[in-house]
Amino acid sequence: MQKPESSTIPLSPGVYLYKDERGRIIYVGKARVLRRRVLSYFRPDGLPAKTKAMLSHAASIEYLTTTTEKEALLLEASLIKKHRPRYNIVLRDDKQYVLFRLNTKHDFPRLEVVRQARRDGARYFGPFTSALAARETWKIIHRAFALRRCSDKAMKNRVRACLYHFMGQCPAPCMNMVTPQEYNENVRKVCDLLQGRAAPLMDSLREAMDRASEDLEFEKAAILRDQIRAVERTVERQAAVLPGGGDMDAVGLFPADRGLALGIVFVRSGAVTDGRAFYWPGLGFEDAPELLWSFVSQYYSQVTPPPRILLPWLPPDAEDLEHEDGAVIPCAEDLASALPAPSCAGPDAAPMPSGPETSSPETSGPETSEPVTAGPIPSGPEPSGLNTSAKDASGTDARAHASHDAPKGGTAPSSPPASFTARELLEQALSDRRNGAVRIVPPQHAGDNQLVDMAQSNAREEARRQEQKTELGILDRLARSLHLAGPPHRIECVDVSHTGGQQTRVGLVVFEEGQPARSQYRAYAMPDSGDDYATLYAWVARRLESGPPWPDLLLIDGGRGQLRTIQRALQEAGQPNLFALAAIAKARDEQGHADRRAGNVADRIFVPDRVNALPLREGGPELLFLQNVRDSTHRFAIGRHRKAKRGAALSGELMRLPGIGPATARLLWDRFGSVEAMCAATQEDLCGLPGIGPAKAALLLQKLSGLGHV
Repeated sequence: MQKPESSTIPLSPGVYLYKDERGRIIYVGKARVLRRRVLSYFRPDGLPAKTKAMLSHAASIEYLTTTTEKEALLLEASLIKKHRPRYNIVLRDDKQYVLFRLNTKHDFPRLEVVRQARRDGARYFGPFTSALAARETWKIIHRAFALRRCSDKAMKNRVRACLYHFMGQCPAPCMNMVTPQEYNENVRKVCDLLQGRAAPLMDSLREAMDRASEDLEFEKAAILRDQIRAVERTVERQAAVLPGGGDMDAVGLFPADRGLALGIVFVRSGAVTDGRAFYWPGLGFEDAPELLWSFVSQYYSQVTPPPRILLPWLPPDAEDLEHEDGAVIPCAEDLASALPAPSCAGPDAAPMPSGPETSSPETSGPETSEPVTAGPIPSGPEPSGLNTSAKDASGTDARAHASHDAPKGGTAPSSPPASFTARELLEQALSDRRNGAVRIVPPQHAGDNQLVDMAQSNAREEARRQEQKTELGILDRLARSLHLAGPPHRIECVDVSHTGGQQTRVGLVVFEEGQPARSQYRAYAMPDSGDDYATLYAWVARRLESGPPWPDLLLIDGGRGQLRTIQRALQEAGQPNLFALAAIAKARDEQGHADRRAGNVADRIFVPDRVNALPLREGGPELLFLQNVRDSTHRFAIGRHRKAKRGAALSGELMRLPGIGPATARLLWDRFGSVEAMCAATQEDLCGLPGIGPAKAALLLQKLSGLGHV
C-alpha cells in the first residue's frame, strides 16, 4: 500500500481501518492523533513482520474520528468484535459465562442461573466457565437449602404446592406455608456459601445440628447434616487465596512453541472459583503487550469486570513510545529485548518485584504470603528503563497529571491531563461498565505473583493441548483438499427450506476460524417458490446487496445443480471470482437416490469446473468438518422456516375471527408484531389504534382472548 498524503489524515482522535482489495477490514486500530499514528506505519525500517504482512495485503485505509480517546477505545473494541479483522488479536470465545442471581428485593427470592448481569439491584455470584458444574452446584444448593424453583408468574398462579415441596426441597411460599423471615434465613445461608464465607456457616450449622440432636429432633438434625455435607462438597472445589476476601481476576501469559497462550483466574470473595485459558497460534512474545490490552478490552466488553484486574506486568501502549520527531513504534516487537523474557525460567528464578503502585483496601485483598496452587514458572518483572510516558504538546509527562499516579508526598498539578495512557482509558471504560472503580495493576506482593503463576500454569496447559493437535489445522487441510488459494478463515453455508413452496427461507450460517459465529447467522425471507434453483439464484443478489465481509468459501447444501446456479448468478452479476464455491451433497444408495440413513459419512463435495466429486476420504477431518457446517445450516434454515410457518398459521387464525378483516389485521400486526402481544394487549392499547373506538376495542379484546387459548 502506498503512503497516504498527510494532509488527508485527520489530526483528531479516532479509529483507522485497513482494507484489502475486496473491501474486507483486515486491521482496526485506535489513535489519539490519527495522522501521527497512521504515518508511523510507513517508516522505512523497524516495522514488525506482522505489520509488514498486513500492509502488503492492505489496499486502502479509512478513518472514523471521535471527540475523545475514550470514544476511540470503545469504537475500536466494537469494530473488532463486529468484523474480527485478520491481523487484529481477536478474542474468539466471547460467550457469556454462567452466573447465579438472587433478587433479594423479593419476599421469596429465587436462585437463578443466568448469563448476563443487569443493573437491577439483584445479587450476582460467579462467573462459572462450566455451565454443567454451575448447574450441579445449583442442584446441591436446592437439595440442601429449600428455595423455590418456579418463576414469579408460576408462583402467583399456583393452586397447590409443587412436587418439590413434598420432596422437602421447597417450603411452598406460594401456599403461604413459610414466612418471609424463615425463608430468608435459607437465603442468607446461600449468600454466605456463594460469597465464600463457609467457615462461619459451617460452625452455625454444626451448632444447630448438635442442639437438634440434644432436643431429640432427629429429622431436623438430619436436614442440617445434609446441609453441612452440601457445603463441604461446594467449598472443597475452591482454594482460598485472600483470607480477608476480595474480588479480582488474575491474568497470566505463556509463550509456547507455535503461539501465545493466556490464562485467567477468577477470585471471588477471596477464593479461586474458576478459570479459563485461550490460545492464539502464530503469535510470539513480542505480541504480548498488544495481546494484553486487546484481551482486557474485548473480554470485559461482555463480562462485568471485578474491582481489580491483575496483569503479569503493565505493558506500554504503542502510542506512548514516541520519538521527538513524532514517529511511533506501531507494534511491540521493537520492545522484545526490553520486555521480560518469556516466563520459562526454573524455580530458582527471581520473584517479581513489586511495582510502584499500592492498591487500596477497596480494590484488593490484604497482603498474604500463604502459598496457593501455582506452577513452577514465575512471572517476569514489569519492564524497566522504557520511555512509557505520553507527552503532551509542551513536552510534559501526561501521567504526572493523573492524581492516582502522583508520587507520594507530592502535589498533583491542578490542570487536567492532556491525554490518557492505554491503561487509564481502559480503567475509565471498565469503571463505567461496572458502575464502580476498576484498577488494572501489576503484582504487588507474593500472593499476587502466585495468582499470576496459577493463571500462567493454566495457559501453559491450554497451549500444550492445542499444540498436541494435528500439525496441519483443519483450515489448511480444507485449503489443500478444495484447491483454495489459502485457508478459508471465513466460511458461509446456505440452505433452502420450505414446505410445498410456502414460507421459503434461505438460511446462512457463518464459521470463522473453524468456529460458528452465531451472531452473524442470517435468514432471508424469499418469495414463495418450490424451485430451489430459482430461490438460490435470487438469493445471490440479496447476498451481494448485503456487502462485505465476503467469505473465503461459500458452501452450498446441494449438488452440482445448485453449485452451477450460484456460479451463474455471480457471473451475471459481474463478480465471478468474488469467493470460492463448493457444494456438499448426500451420497447415493444402490438405487441412485440420496442416502439419508443415519451414520452415513460418504457425502460428496463438488467444486466449479470439475465434473466428478472430490476424492475426500470418508470419515476424514475435512469431510466431517464440512458435514458439521452443512448440518448446522440445515438446522438453522429449518428452524427459521418452521417459525415462519407458525406465524403464518397464527395469522390465518387471526383472519378467521369474525369482524377482523385485512385492514384491521394489518393494524394489529403493525402495532403489536405477534399474536402473543395482541393477546396480552389491554383495551386501552387497542383504543390507541387508528379508527378503533372503545366499543370495537372491547369486541377485539374479547376475540383476541379467545385466540390466546387456541
